[in-house]
Formats: sequence, C-alpha cells, structure tokens
Amino acid sequence: MRYVDEFRDGALARGLADALAGLARRDRGYRFMEFCGGHTHAISRYGLEDLLPPSIRMIHGPGCPVCVLPIGRIDAAIAAAHLPGVTLCAYADLMRVPASGGASLMKAKADGADIRMVYSTLDAVRIAETEPHREVVFFAIGFETTTPPTALAIRLAMRKKLANFSVFCNHVLTPAAMRAILGDREGVEIDGFVGPSHVSAVIGLQPYRFVAAEFGKPLVVAGFEPLDVMQAVVMLVRQLNEARCDVENQYRRAVGSGGNVKAQDETADIFELRESFEWRGLGAIPKSALRLRDGYAQFDAERRFGIETPAAKDNPACECGAILRGAKRPHDCKLFGTVCTPETPMGSCMVSSEGACAARWTYRRFDAHAA
Repeated sequence: MRYVDEFRDGALARGLADALAGLARRDRGYRFMEFCGGHTHAISRYGLEDLLPPSIRMIHGPGCPVCVLPIGRIDAAIAAAHLPGVTLCAYADLMRVPASGGASLMKAKADGADIRMVYSTLDAVRIAETEPHREVVFFAIGFETTTPPTALAIRLAMRKKLANFSVFCNHVLTPAAMRAILGDREGVEIDGFVGPSHVSAVIGLQPYRFVAAEFGKPLVVAGFEPLDVMQAVVMLVRQLNEARCDVENQYRRAVGSGGNVKAQDETADIFELRESFEWRGLGAIPKSALRLRDGYAQFDAERRFGIETPAAKDNPACECGAILRGAKRPHDCKLFGTVCTPETPMGSCMVSSEGACAARWTYRRFDAHAA
C-alpha cells in the first residue's frame, strides 16, 4: 500500500539505524522530544529506541489533548451533563479519564446523566437536529487538527438554525505548549523536537519558527510511520552536528509549508485566543487555547449554561503531569502497571489511545530502558 508499506520497511530501518550510528557523536548526547502521542506509539510499537545509539534519547511530550486536559474541565463537563435537559456528546477517549473523587464521564453516564459517545462533530449536530427537545453540548477537544471540524459543526448548526446545539470548547495550541516547555528553567533539557504531523498539516511550519529563532533548537515535522520518525531523528542529529537550528519538514508528502489555509481561515473566523488555559502537568499557559468569538456566543456552552471550571488537584501518586512535560517516563511512576492499567487507569496518560503510559503498556515496553 502506498505510503504505508514503504515506511515500514525493515531493511530501510536498519539502514537508517546504521546511518545514525555513524552520525551520532560519542562526546555528546542528543535529547529529542516527540511532542505527539502518535510518534510515541510508533516508537514503542516498532521498538525504535532499540535501533538508536545510546547517545540518543527520545523524550515523551504532552502527547494528546486528552492527556493534557486538567481534571477541572472533566469535572465541569460532568456538572453540565447533570443539568436538566442536557445531552453531553464526547469522544470515547474522554469517557474514562479520571475526574475528582474517582468520578468520570462513564460513571456519570451510569448514574443517569445523558452522555453519548460520538465519532465526529457531525454526530452531535445530528442529535441536536433529531432531538430538538434536548440541549446538546459537544465536548470539543483537540489540538489544531480537530479545531476546524468543530468550526464547521458550528457553521452547520447556524445554517440549520439549531437553537439547542452548543460547544464546550477545550481546543488547545501546540506551539504555545512548546514555548512553555522550552521556557521552563527547571524542566527537562531538550536538544530538539520531532514536530507533530497532523497538526502541521493544518498550521504549516511558520508557527514553529520561534523554536529555532528564540531558543536555538531544531525541529523536524515528521509523519507517524516508523521510518518517518527514524528519518526525522537523522535530520535532527545532522542539524546539531552542523551547529544548525532550523525548522525542517520530513513529512512533505502531507504537510505544506503554509498548511491548510482554508482550515486556518475557518478557525480564525469562529475562535479567538483565551488569555490563559490550564494544561495538566504544564500549568496555566498564556494564549494556549481557544474560545468562541462573541459573534458565536449562542453556541458557547460555557456562557450559555454558566459552566465554571472548579479548582481540582491530580492524584498525588500519579506521575502523569511529570510524564507529560518529559520530566519522567511511565516506568518512573510507582502506579504504572500495578494499580494503574488500561482497565483501571489512574491518570489520563493511561486512558488516552495516544498516551505515553498506554503506549508502553500496549506494546509491552514497560521493562525496556527502565535502567
């Protein structure tokens, strides 16, 4: 199959591993953060760390929007779902994320709240259209990749004149999180980023320029296949060896330098920046998330229902926050693989299909590189 089998070729992978063995200097280390959970899963699934020289270390980053969503936002969604006449629509990954007091959307549904799993924004719009007596709230979440579909759902609801449809907006921005990670003086040392692919297909390369210009770190946007990741690491190592720091594009078959302008325009028309937004593990990050503009206030569930985000603390025994900012790995958490498993998750990193803990568990990598 084009663009799949070619990027899983074992012989080519060994060739890239040999190239890295020759490129990696022994007098220095290379610390690269893969920001996206899709890359983390590719690394674990295909055992890419086993192909890397000892001097190259891959550091797990924020992973996915479900992972970085703070507990207070889940608490707020549960409270909204219990309002009379409200139907809350959410993606499956959100259903089992632990909230305060051991609660979750799944448990709230079992307790009688009308919470429905959907596969797309259009599912929520259809429910609002077919059940006009219900107030349908879509739990919108995602990086820049899934923001345009939410914008289109709002535009469709306007066209259909659906007065019972609204959005609980939790869309967050990748470059802002990168800035926070690089600006954390007490955080993990990073020499470069493997940049996200699907996000970059939407926003292009320009939003990452500050990584090189302000922080002197290289960034290579990479696809999700194993050879994509390997080639991106080769490109990063070459940059560091040559004392360069550029934003490069390994994933040219899908990512253009300018991104998807139509998607950018739709997003800009409907959303605006929040002054600040809380990220699990990273704290409050300025201008790191979106909310609906005043012209679309009728579709803003937070304004419509007076939804407030309560202060909430993570499970103190769970290291999910430290794992999300790259300070620790899954096996550093004493809960990992014991009381915390996909069946009994203690944190979002084990719940999400793109979480670092889920990757280590799913592909049986929990013993690898633990030393």
